Amino acid sequence: MTSIDDSPVRDPDVLRSDMVRALREQDGIRSEPVAAAFAAVPRHRFAPEAPLDLVYDPHRTVPVKKDENGLELSVMSAAHLQAVMLEQAGVEPGMKVLEIGSGGVNAAYLQELVGKAGEVTTVDIDRDVIDRARRCLDDAGYPQVRTVLADGESGMPDGSPYDLIIVTAAAWGIPPSWISGLAPSGRLVVPLTVCGTTRSIAFDRDPESDGEGLVSRSYSLARFVPMQGEGAAEERRVLLCEGVTVQTDDVRVPLDAQVLNRALDGPRLECWSGAAYDLPDELELYLTFNLSSPARLHAANDVVERGLVEASALFGVPALVSEDSFAYRTRRENADTGGFESGVVAHGPGAQALADEYVMLLRRWARDHRRRGAATFRYLPGPVPVPLPRDAVRRRHGIVTATWH
Repeated sequence: MTSIDDSPVRDPDVLRSDMVRALREQDGIRSEPVAAAFAAVPRHRFAPEAPLDLVYDPHRTVPVKKDENGLELSVMSAAHLQAVMLEQAGVEPGMKVLEIGSGGVNAAYLQELVGKAGEVTTVDIDRDVIDRARRCLDDAGYPQVRTVLADGESGMPDGSPYDLIIVTAAAWGIPPSWISGLAPSGRLVVPLTVCGTTRSIAFDRDPESDGEGLVSRSYSLARFVPMQGEGAAEERRVLLCEGVTVQTDDVRVPLDAQVLNRALDGPRLECWSGAAYDLPDELELYLTFNLSSPARLHAANDVVERGLVEASALFGVPALVSEDSFAYRTRRENADTGGFESGVVAHGPGAQALADEYVMLLRRWARDHRRRGAATFRYLPGPVPVPLPRDAVRRRHGIVTATWH
């Protein structure tokens, strides 16, 4: 058997069938229309340079464009994530759809779902990306999809209102154009990022806000490259020492690299909650919205191996930060809590107070909210209230609130 890039050459139809079967088994695909769309679209035609096994892997992304430093600016998202978002979207035949952030293949799935009577417009801020999407859509047999070079922050008034707006880049906020561009019964599906934590949230108009605001119907773990242009994140990042960073998009959080590095160099305080540790993605979401001064702590592998920072920070962990101290979550084995127990590591003069707040939240989550799908998000456009409610985060054009039930 010959090979390309060390991957065995296989029939793309067989690989596509295997992918659809895997997505069904893993609950990425839950409906027949989405299954049919994934079975119909020749995914490999949207990544002709990539090995077939990579293209049809349910959980791997395919790089499309990188900057001069190797940072990914555009990718073909993993099939599992695309399926989950399309299920959230509830696409029906005849719908008019706007996709913000274009790779081509997701627009093809959308076109399959809306059918001949529906319309799909996909926009991207990057000419290289949108031109590539156009070529791939034509090659794969989807010339009816409209491709537009534009900053998605401004939406696409030409063609509105839309029954669905689906965003395929991590968004820091929700601009007015997305809400005004929705039909009265329209849905917005957007990967919303708060302090480095991203969830794909399906929003409908909120009847409690006279239709001006949005309320979530579902949410799911997601990871995307960030929005560019006017919608780029307002984020701060500081380097404490080589391999340790703290970042936040909350303007209320103090970030002084020298002071926090002195805290890291000092003694560490460990506090254990006695509460079970599991469902880390749901716990992370709860902490991000409920810590009084939230940030995200990242540590490189060599820093963790030296014991300076716990392994929970390898991929980022919610942190609580004050002027001179910080705290973050960890875990340890404990049979009494079902396998693992959650705890806190804190540094600095205010370590005990931060640890106490953090532990209280760990216990509250384990006692009251330890399950999936317990959160409801609301987006309220307009001026940011002062003071900001405890369960709210500021965005450029309004606030997002999260409540747990």
